Amino acid sequence: MSDELVYRRVFRAPRELVWRCLTDPAELAQFWGPRGMSTPLDGIVVELRSGGRFETAMVGDHGSHRMVATFTEVVPPERLAWVELASGMHTTGTLTDLGDGSTEVVIHQRHVPEPMRSPEARAGFLTSLDKLEEHLAQLLAQLSEGDRP
Repeated sequence: MSDELVYRRVFRAPRELVWRCLTDPAELAQFWGPRGMSTPLDGIVVELRSGGRFETAMVGDHGSHRMVATFTEVVPPERLAWVELASGMHTTGTLTDLGDGSTEVVIHQRHVPEPMRSPEARAGFLTSLDKLEEHLAQLLAQLSEGDRP
């Protein structure tokens, strides 16, 4: 089995908004982590530059997980990459503007530890993308309400 995983998702949201959700601690706190886990704002560090820190502390009924990483690439609003210090896992997120108000996000993970390659772990990761999709829909609804007289 390969130690690489690729996730693709199209979000019906502009690329700049998806980027903000992936890089702003206040937005990350709304969706980061699989269902059943939350990531309090005070557990998030985002130093949005190459060499900057990226840390999240997820908590849930079955314990907690702290991710400590270093950004290796920050190209707003199209690419974000980091390496996790403990595992050496390297994650690259690429955001592509599809031209119709939608954004394709491709997440490529290399050197993925075996427990994170299990079907259960992969399904859990997909629920975090579901939570992002729901958060984006809420933000877009709030923005459209603001446009009304």
